[in-house]
Amino acid sequence: MTLAEKSSLEDSDEKIGGNTLVEDENLEQYLTFIMNEEEYGVDILSVQEIRGWEPVTPVPNSPAHIRGVVNLRGIIVPIVDLRAKFNLDNVEYSPLTVVIVLRVAFDDGERIMGIVVDAVSDVYGLSLDDMKTAPDLGDHVNTNYIRGLASVDEKMIIILDIDALLESDMRDPEELKVVH
Repeated sequence: MTLAEKSSLEDSDEKIGGNTLVEDENLEQYLTFIMNEEEYGVDILSVQEIRGWEPVTPVPNSPAHIRGVVNLRGIIVPIVDLRAKFNLDNVEYSPLTVVIVLRVAFDDGERIMGIVVDAVSDVYGLSLDDMKTAPDLGDHVNTNYIRGLASVDEKMIIILDIDALLESDMRDPEELKVVH
């Protein structure tokens, strides 16, 4: 190994979020974003790209949190506003508003979906030991889409299971009807 290769290898042993990324097989990276002054994270392996907000084509009869669709290089991508899905106050979209385009896994395969968030924050490396389970908030609050909670730099990050969170948006509406 040349000196340049050795130096380059040492440089790649960088730290993100206070955790070394090399040699730790239990470490996973999460892209974090801000909504309503809270920080959320998604597995960076599911992130396809980050885009600025652009107008969408509304889809009639869709839920309020589905803003519409965009054509992303020939793929029609549904755009979900997480503020609306989480019942947070609506805000005007600004130059900081972004769409995180994600690969979401479902039982019948993988789909591309976008989520609108206030701003992208950071990338953190976290081990499963860094994460605490979501608190049980009773039957009235669904926390199935929360993978865990992590403390980083004296702040709490809510790690989302994006597949579980967006699964209900892609189900057949007939499956969602309650049968009495």
